Amino acid sequence: MEQAPTTGLPRHIAVIMDGNNRWAKARGLRGGAGHRAGAEAAREIVYACADRNIEHLTLFAFSSENWLRPNKEVRGLMALFLSVLQRHEIRQMHERNVRLRFIGNRGGFSPRLQKNMNDVEKLTQHNTGMVVTVAADYGGQWDISQACQRIAEQVQQGTLQAADITPETVQQHVCLADAPPPDLCIRTGGEQRISNFLLWQFAYTELYFCDTYWPEFNADSLQLALDDFRGRKRRYGRQSDSDEITTAEGAEIA
Repeated sequence: MEQAPTTGLPRHIAVIMDGNNRWAKARGLRGGAGHRAGAEAAREIVYACADRNIEHLTLFAFSSENWLRPNKEVRGLMALFLSVLQRHEIRQMHERNVRLRFIGNRGGFSPRLQKNMNDVEKLTQHNTGMVVTVAADYGGQWDISQACQRIAEQVQQGTLQAADITPETVQQHVCLADAPPPDLCIRTGGEQRISNFLLWQFAYTELYFCDTYWPEFNADSLQLALDDFRGRKRRYGRQSDSDEITTAEGAEIA
């Protein structure tokens, strides 16, 4: 599995965008207002990451468990999702050479929404700039189980021996197999858990939690997270050969 260098900015940032409903409630607004404000925050962070030459940004937009929310909220989320895919901002991202793609189980979405997702992917598929991946109806356990199903099919067909299954084999079949693993996961809203997001991919990901509700998370908030990341010590399970430890910036400290 490809690992990021220990210098500079993260190549891949994953974000759990939490706190939309609580942001709206604190202002006496309905939940839909929070989700709309959250969509605007997502747009700002996409451009902020692009300005910083981040290679990959993965946004957790709708989890497998979100279907259990009240029907009215789910319908509102789906309507917002559809409207975002039809907005002028998609064209603007395309003009800025951003590639957009989706991971997750699309089968539960309406045919219209699935078509719009496919259209966005097709429009931006040849772009060579930052890759923005939207995780929709996604769950880390689902991701690993569908990878296992594909591997089991190969074993059943005789094209793969069970003894030859390695972590690299699984990596080839999970979502984001063609991307470097996330270096940094940001979760907003004050909660400190990863909520079934990218369970396989987060093996050595640095976790950053903040109390800021997602609609209020902006470019300055992102910079705080990046500054924190620069100070992290990333050993990938290895022990330092000396009393000096290399930080994320590559500077050695005693």
